[in-house]
Amino acid sequence: MRAIQLQEYGGPEVLRVVDTGIPEPGPGQITVDVAYTGVNFADLKARAEGYRVPALPYVPGLEVSGHVRALGAGVEGFEVGQEVAALTAGGAYAEVALADATTVFALPSGVDLRTAATLPTVLPTAHALLHEVGRLSAGETVLVQGAAGGIGTVVGQLAKAGGAGAVYGVVSSEAKAKYALAHGYDEVFVGGFGDLGGSGESGESRQGFVAQVRAATGGRGVDLALDPVGGDTFRGGVAALAVFGRLVSFGNASSAEPWRVGQPELYGTALGVSGFSILSLAKSAPRALREVAARAFAKVADGTVELPVTAEFPLADAAGAHRLMGARTSTGKLLLRVAG
Repeated sequence: MRAIQLQEYGGPEVLRVVDTGIPEPGPGQITVDVAYTGVNFADLKARAEGYRVPALPYVPGLEVSGHVRALGAGVEGFEVGQEVAALTAGGAYAEVALADATTVFALPSGVDLRTAATLPTVLPTAHALLHEVGRLSAGETVLVQGAAGGIGTVVGQLAKAGGAGAVYGVVSSEAKAKYALAHGYDEVFVGGFGDLGGSGESGESRQGFVAQVRAATGGRGVDLALDPVGGDTFRGGVAALAVFGRLVSFGNASSAEPWRVGQPELYGTALGVSGFSILSLAKSAPRALREVAARAFAKVADGTVELPVTAEFPLADAAGAHRLMGARTSTGKLLLRVAG
């Protein structure tokens, strides 16, 4: 089968098409004939710096849609040929992907394979950030970094549907601000904090960002902040919280030193900081992940949210998808077309 493999870390050029063996499912596993593969920022970090890469050579990719190819021993509730979406632990940039059965999902009614490829990582993550971890209550205000990306697009819509009083976003350009405003956001700030993958934001830009949030909320701050960037962005998010506010960290796109926060930052205004990783949850609590995914997928099936596919590349041009996402000009969801 064809797959995209990296044999060294570096820029998009290290992604190479190779012919490799077809994986066979072990006990509790499923193989999927891939129709579409979702492209995520975590794939770029894997390619560039080895994020969650156990060893080289490595086939990146975390989510697919397609048809069940084969079932491993003990797998029930699926049949060969069934249309599914799946979260993988890597290996999704390929014609056949391997996944644990606990992270394979039957498609909701009315959802096609192209749309399904946008679901496995983004929808459960967005839902968990707002509800299971963020504990959003009606009337509360929400602040989202990277508001025009895949997760940001879904969070804006889910937050409004969940009764948020106001949803604020941060992006890196006016074009992205316009996009985010069309997907649930009430106000969008343009600045370095919206650049997923950026690093080294100055103290001046951080203070400017916090000042914008305070101004928009009449000095109060926000109830819930969602941060995939880390570093100065994380610290700015904490500084922008209202009394009793919560921040959920769900990534470190800046590759900054891991965040640390304690009594001096939290005690004064009774703040809370939590973390979320869908890949970690899939390993430690797969049943909880399936419950979150079911609730999240239902929001797509009933029309509450949509995640536009804004660019599609053939599998052989995975490097092109990485260049576009790495240029920080993309919005919505990027896909690789594998079958057809």
